Amino acid sequence: MRTWAPRGHTPVLQYHFNWHLLSAMAGITWWNFYFRLYPGTIHATEVIDFLGHLLRHLPGKLLVVWDGLPQHRARLVTEFIRAQRGRLAIEWLPAYAPELNPVEYIWGYWKQHELPNFCPHDFAQLSVAARRALKRMRRRPTLLMAFWEQAELFPL
Repeated sequence: MRTWAPRGHTPVLQYHFNWHLLSAMAGITWWNFYFRLYPGTIHATEVIDFLGHLLRHLPGKLLVVWDGLPQHRARLVTEFIRAQRGRLAIEWLPAYAPELNPVEYIWGYWKQHELPNFCPHDFAQLSVAARRALKRMRRRPTLLMAFWEQAELFPL
């Protein structure tokens, strides 16, 4: 996209698109991160879908460290976790401590470095660009390690 502005003035791009139409969920391991994009907001069904995604891709027992999102505590989610018979263990981050969550650094980098000034025309364009950016990020092991280093919960 191109624009212009008088010399000495910052150009301003105006667009009419609501970013609230796309929600993202991610989980990070030492060597990779897994993500899913969802239209609209995250509900218990999306949390269960994402947990199922993790269970399919990661063998063995999983420790899931969660923030205080209310959907994480939903009855449907609790029942799903119980049905896994010990394959999923849950730990909770302290309230109001996003700096302890390495996934928050994924989103910060994604928004600041991969998608800044991106003005999609529609949901499909946003979804494609967001997915490509996340896949690019996933191929950078030093970037993954930086997310862990920034999170004070697991200092390296």
